[in-house]
This record gives sequence, structure tokens and C-alpha cells, in this order.
Amino acid sequence: MKRLAFILVFVLSILQVAAYAQEVPSSARSREVIARIKPGLEREFAAAGLTRGSPIFIRIFKKEKRLEVWAWKDDCYHHFKSYPICTYGLKGLGPKLKQGDWKAPEGFYFVTPSQMNPSSNYHLAFNLGYPNKYDRAHGRTGGLLMVHGNCVSIGCYAMRDKRIEEIYTIADAALRNGQPFFRVHIFPFEMTDKNMKKNKGNEWFSFWQNLKEGYDFFEENRKPPNVEVQNGKYIFSMPQDES
Repeated sequence: MKRLAFILVFVLSILQVAAYAQEVPSSARSREVIARIKPGLEREFAAAGLTRGSPIFIRIFKKEKRLEVWAWKDDCYHHFKSYPICTYGLKGLGPKLKQGDWKAPEGFYFVTPSQMNPSSNYHLAFNLGYPNKYDRAHGRTGGLLMVHGNCVSIGCYAMRDKRIEEIYTIADAALRNGQPFFRVHIFPFEMTDKNMKKNKGNEWFSFWQNLKEGYDFFEENRKPPNVEVQNGKYIFSMPQDES
């Protein structure tokens, strides 16, 4: 009986490890990039009092053309670094509505290991997961909306290669260290009260008011909310800790 109990405990421990470890895709290109980028990034994380491989959160602001990377420490997220976005297409602010409209998404997305693309035609990439549940509820179409390199876009968020190499290396480490997915929240602009007032007459103002609820949640808690969709609107609640 003792031997059987030992075997059961051993099998359970193996299953727990397997559940924790995630299959994150890689390629010769991504492995070369990560090996080259990792030492410098680890120094930058250490200088910021953070750890590469901890859970991450990404925010994107269209108007400001800025992608922010946040890292988890001491029960909340801390800003690690901001990266300039090269381009996100030609059609400006407002959500993507349909395939071929040259618009980049706005809203609340998340990236699982399977959405990482180490062999992208645009250097390195990860798929945002558009259309999400909200997009589908509103009949929005299209797909394969990415954050990627090569600085060209008709609706993706395109970075210069050096910047996507850093972002990809950070995301890869977080996923390999057990974060099941990382959230990517995309806003038309910094959703301060002042900026909302400036855009009050925009056709997308009511949609942006809903996005601002999620923006304010993170600003107040330094934790991105859990996001659900009910009656065609985003709703938000307190997430579990990331640690």
C-alpha cells in the first residue's frame, strides 16, 4: 500500500509539473533572438527591481503610438518599459469592424502560448486574438491581427524589429515560466478625463466610455481586470493574483 501511495503521489506531481509547463512555440530565429537579447533585458529588469519571466501585462495607446510592458511584483504590476509603435495602419482611431477596413483593433485581448509566432513573415509576432467575444457579439469580422515587426501594417500593430525582439523575448519568458496568458488592452488614446472630454463628439464615444472603465480599473488597482461581455458591453471584475 505504501508503494502504491508513493506511486500515486509521484504521478500527481508529474501531472502538476506538466500542467504548469507550457508548450511555447519556437524557431531557430526566435532562439537566436532570445539568446542575444536576454542578457541585456535581464540587466534592465534587475535595474528596475523586476524579474524577467514574471507575469506581464501590455497596454497599447493608438494616438500616442505607444506599447507599454508591465511586470508583476509584490501583488501588482509595475511599468517596465514603453516602446514606440511604428504604424498601425492608415485609418486612425476607432475599432476594427470588418476584414479589409485597414483598422487596428481596440478593446481587451489576451495572448496564449499558441498565439506566439516565432516564424512570422514580419520577423516575430503574436496574435492578439481578434475578434474577441465582444467583437463577435457586434458582428465584427477579420482575423490574424498581430503585434509584429518589419514596420509595415494594414491593421496590425507594427514595431521596428529591434523593439519586437525585446517584447517577444519578454513575453516568451513569462509564458515559459507558467503565465497561462498575458492580457493586451488597446485604447484609442490615454483615457484621462481631459482626453475623453476632447473626444466627446466622436461617433465612438460611447464605446470608448466602456473602454475607459477597464482603463480606470487598472489605473486604480495596478491589476488588469477580468473582462467579460454581457448584453453587448464589456464588464469588469477583480482578477486573481498573478503570482
